[in-house]
Amino acid sequence: MNNRSKGIIICGVIAVIIMAGTIMSLLGKNLAGKNERDDKPVEELMKDISVTEAKPKKGTVSLEDDTLYDELPNIDKYPLAVQGYGDIDIEIFTSGEKAGNDTDNFLIEAAEKFNEGGYTLENGKTISISVRSVSSGLAADYIRSGRYYPDLYTPSNELFGEFAKADGANLDLLADRLVGNTAGILVKKDSGYTDVNSVINDVKSGKLNLGYTNPQTSATGLNLLIEILKTSDESNMFSDTAIEAFSTFNGNIPYIAYTTQQMRDSAGKGNFDAIVSEYQAYINDKNLVNQYDFIPFGTRHDNPLYIVNKNNKSPEEIEAMNIIRDYLLGSDAQAIAARNGFNANDDYKDDYTTSGSEIVQALEVYKRYKDSGNDIIAVFVADCSGSMDGEPMQQLKYSLSNGAKYINDNNYIGMVSYSNDVTIELPIAPFDFNQRSYFQGAIDGLQASGSTYTYEALVVAIDMVQKKQAEHPDAKCMIILLSDGQSNGRLELDKVKGTIANAKIPVYTIGYGDSADTDELQSLSGINEAASINADSEDIIYKIKSLFNSQL
Repeated sequence: MNNRSKGIIICGVIAVIIMAGTIMSLLGKNLAGKNERDDKPVEELMKDISVTEAKPKKGTVSLEDDTLYDELPNIDKYPLAVQGYGDIDIEIFTSGEKAGNDTDNFLIEAAEKFNEGGYTLENGKTISISVRSVSSGLAADYIRSGRYYPDLYTPSNELFGEFAKADGANLDLLADRLVGNTAGILVKKDSGYTDVNSVINDVKSGKLNLGYTNPQTSATGLNLLIEILKTSDESNMFSDTAIEAFSTFNGNIPYIAYTTQQMRDSAGKGNFDAIVSEYQAYINDKNLVNQYDFIPFGTRHDNPLYIVNKNNKSPEEIEAMNIIRDYLLGSDAQAIAARNGFNANDDYKDDYTTSGSEIVQALEVYKRYKDSGNDIIAVFVADCSGSMDGEPMQQLKYSLSNGAKYINDNNYIGMVSYSNDVTIELPIAPFDFNQRSYFQGAIDGLQASGSTYTYEALVVAIDMVQKKQAEHPDAKCMIILLSDGQSNGRLELDKVKGTIANAKIPVYTIGYGDSADTDELQSLSGINEAASINADSEDIIYKIKSLFNSQL
């Protein structure tokens, strides 16, 4: 073999060695990436996070006794699903299951067909229907506060109608049933449950994992609250026995959804032994039907129809409303309702009635006793990165300041902010007047700049909560992240999912700005079943107050 041949062979061997080394290096990196844990202990993650602690400064705390009404957004936030153009146009406020998408569009389809039908008054003037989808509780707030009046109002059940009337709303019943429906508890298939009392008792004893919706906004959640109080003491739903029963029940609830849709999404994952729902939503969802059985409870959800401020209506408007009622109760509209899953569980009957004053008092019981006497530990995590500059930061600060009024004194509250690094703005302490003042001072000092170390800040918040929880082992814990959802720190969601899951601390997320990464925020909240609110500057204050009012 000549020297040239030897050189070629040697070069070839070297090339193979280099190529093999490169391949092994790449494989090593890939394997390392695949094997990188996402459930590292918090203590291990904390070692690589730069944390500073701010010197607390007091701010001015407002003592004004305002209400959620003060922050109701402009009604244009909830655009018309159907726009009528008749000489006499009647606007209807309706709950979402009657004016949503797919099988939740009964009232939309019926209104559109009515508007195409050329209906007129006796004098020849044309009639039309406009439909606006607003949740039962929010619609009641608009009407009770006088911020906006529709012509007709159809909540899911009579509870919110009676509630609004008890607070001075001028409502007259036009139809006690627009379409038939029932509230129910969905229990896992083959669980053996056949009645609601057995479910409630096993939730109280910690044997059953149930999620339900906020009674202040959801007709189904309010219905369950009334059911627990009424059945716990039939002679007095506000006795010590009834209140203790509710307090025990709610103390074993891992998740309270802000909306029915959030509850549906969580149920679809199969994470609960039981959830609350309406029959119409249940029967239209094959996933729910396959996983759960339906047990009806409480007041029927027959979607009553009310005239709002009847005394101020003209004879022509009253005539138009009667024609609309008759059409919606007629065979054509009811056929649409049946196709959408309504009127399908009519053998269930109410066991009792509930007055408006009882509903008002029941909601007061919910706010006062929902934590079953246990402490709440919560850390607010505020995104102060450059992408939050301007209106998002202004809204974050304003919403925290106003929402703080709805946080109970028995809570333990702290605050973290983050941009290029993480700052403990306020160590966790009882939310007395002194801590409220420091909380406001921390809010006042927030400024937007720099990068977005979201998950480093969440790890710090988890560390704070866990240390305080060691002192209060029975406390209910949560983290509330206020952010646009963008992140560019060293840690990413995929690298800390397991850590967050193992901590078992719900992370409620509130998204700010038009560019908010809602998918990222929803994924984060979904790890331990918490609510994710995506709201623009018009209604975020109201929604945050509602969240704080129900959770804190």
